Amino acid sequence: MIRYLVCGVESLLNIDRIWSLRGLFETKDLDGYIVAKETDMLYFTGFASGSRLLIPREGENLLFVYGVNYEAAKATVKDSRIELVRMDEDVDKKLAEQINRLKLRRVGFDALEASTYLKLREALKGEMGLKALEELVWSLRKIKDGSEITLIQKAAEITSRGISRAFEILREGLKEREVAREIEYEMRRLGSDGVAFDTIVASGPNSVFPHGSCGDRKIMKGDLVVIDIGAKYHGYCADLTRTITVGISSPRQAEIYEVVRSAQEMAIKNMKARSMAKEVDAVARNYIAKKGYSEYFVHTLGHGIGLDVHEPPSLSPTSNVVLANRNVLTVEPGIYVPSFGGIRIEDTMLIREDGAEKITDAPYIFTLRD
Repeated sequence: MIRYLVCGVESLLNIDRIWSLRGLFETKDLDGYIVAKETDMLYFTGFASGSRLLIPREGENLLFVYGVNYEAAKATVKDSRIELVRMDEDVDKKLAEQINRLKLRRVGFDALEASTYLKLREALKGEMGLKALEELVWSLRKIKDGSEITLIQKAAEITSRGISRAFEILREGLKEREVAREIEYEMRRLGSDGVAFDTIVASGPNSVFPHGSCGDRKIMKGDLVVIDIGAKYHGYCADLTRTITVGISSPRQAEIYEVVRSAQEMAIKNMKARSMAKEVDAVARNYIAKKGYSEYFVHTLGHGIGLDVHEPPSLSPTSNVVLANRNVLTVEPGIYVPSFGGIRIEDTMLIREDGAEKITDAPYIFTLRD
């Protein structure tokens, strides 16, 4: 499939991000850095369909692009020299030639396949060092700037409207995939680039799978229905989950729903800049354990989100991360009881100095009446 992503948002073309990365070179004794990951490419250039981006300590940045994306790159990228890679050329051979020409001796990279890494090592001259240092990019990306926050907020708005559409149409007899189709159409209609991940509409016995999908199962009265969706807007993602029943809910379903809802509320109240991620996770996890469901909360409390749907920082029992102003994360406690069903509630949150701001805006509805 021929595809390229052109983003007209000025901040995504901002050379300040590259200068910020260069400012970290000294901490790792680097002469340069290779960007190969699509979302990192978008972050630094505003263009996701380059093949490699070489950022030297000094001088011009080089963006290597195959012919199918060459004209789009020239029209979009303002702060890097565009290097055309022809169909009969090897992009990594050309990259190695430039590294050798510039006499870069210590080069970091974000993500390379093992075969690519070995090929580059073989093509590079002398005692050149090539080191995996993705954490340098994440140290920048996990703190969102104002333009990124605006784009995530728009993605969240579209996502929230998608859930509202689900509330409007959900009824007994509809297939899971039919509900997903209507949600995705609504988000596209409102300006989404597409979905941040495969839409989940998991009903009845399928609700017990945290990473379920959607299929041909028809929704039945009294089913738990987990709906987990995310729109993407100018490359940025949002993530939102609601669990509902149609027509009727049992006392036990309602009890577990209130445990999950309360766990999320308690975690959110404990989120702000300088909070420990594992302590936030513990607030929700301990509450769920107190209510007797500890063995059924089988995943982390949340994850960072931005250009990727799963990013640092993570809200987990083992995370030693300290939350920072302008982190964007999800908070998604869940309880999944085999042979009974699962309930998850999730929102996308923006960390501020004095608390956490909910940027998904969808009602908490548990039972939809006919």
